[in-house]
Amino acid sequence: MARLNDAVDCERLVRSAGSFELKFFCPDPFAYRKEGLRMKLECKGISKAYGKKLALSPLNLTFTEGVYGLLGPNGAGKTTLMHLLVGLLASDSGEILADGMEIGKLGAAYRSKLGFLPQEPGFYPGFTGEEILRYFAKLKGLRHPQKNIDTLLELVNLTDDHKKKVGQYSGGMKRRLGIAAALLGDPALLILDEPTAGLDPKERMRFRNIIGQIGFGKIVILATHIVSDVEYISDHCILLKEGHCIGADTADALKEKIRGKVWNTPSDEAEAERYVMEHACANLIKSDTTLMIRSVSDAPPFAHSVAAEPNLEDVYLYYFNQSGRDGEAP
Repeated sequence: MARLNDAVDCERLVRSAGSFELKFFCPDPFAYRKEGLRMKLECKGISKAYGKKLALSPLNLTFTEGVYGLLGPNGAGKTTLMHLLVGLLASDSGEILADGMEIGKLGAAYRSKLGFLPQEPGFYPGFTGEEILRYFAKLKGLRHPQKNIDTLLELVNLTDDHKKKVGQYSGGMKRRLGIAAALLGDPALLILDEPTAGLDPKERMRFRNIIGQIGFGKIVILATHIVSDVEYISDHCILLKEGHCIGADTADALKEKIRGKVWNTPSDEAEAERYVMEHACANLIKSDTTLMIRSVSDAPPFAHSVAAEPNLEDVYLYYFNQSGRDGEAP
């Protein structure tokens, strides 16, 4: 582990535009991955409070190779957890270990394996898209990054706009640029906070394909309230509610847990309107002659209700009693 300790010794912190950034002067910041090792990330009893408000209760999670989707409404603790994982916040209790070593002690060696997309990435508006990526490549200590930059610009569909000032970018373009910045240097750990926020359906599909292309051999952790993103690309789901982990499993296993609690009920418009006001309704499907109410509850809402095959949106509705459909913020 000598090389990791050496990397810690060559760390320097820089602050720019009010955001916390890191610059590395390591002889080989990606040596750890070149040795063929796969990361294991462990959260052991970590908690965080802001004053008297508990943002995360003591949390125990283990991440290995795969794509993990963090699901939960606003205020559930998703962003706090991500900021703890990337080292922007210190936990009040517990520890975060990368391959058995505390991430704070690994310092630059840990961050050199990390790609992070914050919920609101801040870019210099006077820089071009390509200049932003060159800047982040320099902060990451990458040598000769142009080929990597060109590949990522193509991957996120910004090749034609790479000379345009970021101040002229749309919100979706800035989001795609942030994804490219997070992917610089082929990080072993990729942490993405609301990666598809502001993307149109076509861009979201492209993002899903990107994760499918680059996710092999990495730990990818993404937080979102858009359930379909998690269902399409995640191997594992973690449900957070008011700072507590209330479920952690595969999507199929979570769906199986609510089997027999999802119902289809034929109805007329008057009954449907009344039912939607009083119960957790997942969907309304209207035909020429009737309405079909899809809902979640422990018992059938009506005698003529029929059990339905659960999906991940039903899981979200069951645990959070809120919509998790595309584009609908909880």
